[in-house]
Amino acid sequence: MSESEFGVDLNFGDDGLVPAIAQDAETGDVLMLAYANREAVERTVESGRAHYYSRSREELWEKGATSGHTQEIEDVRVDCDGDALLYIVEQTGGACHTGYRSCFYRTIEGETVGERAFDPDDVYE
Repeated sequence: MSESEFGVDLNFGDDGLVPAIAQDAETGDVLMLAYANREAVERTVESGRAHYYSRSREELWEKGATSGHTQEIEDVRVDCDGDALLYIVEQTGGACHTGYRSCFYRTIEGETVGERAFDPDDVYE
């Protein structure tokens, strides 16, 4: 992205991606980390809904297009180096594809500390 488009330079790195952290606007909880390419950032800003780039599927995706668990954008922040984004979102349902409210539902010891928001078997048939 150039300054003329958004007012800041973004560094998409050698792979064309920038990390994007989703944070719940109401609670401040960190919900997930994904990656965005230039098109994902443009669509996020234009639509007001979170878009990311799937490294495993090698395609653009809109959060919640399949599950209905959407992220409405309240603000997009850029870190000091321009190489990471913070999506401040209104989360509907769970953010994690495993069914949890946040992707950060486990401790390093393996203890589950998060809560399930949905059953992924019912959503991703």
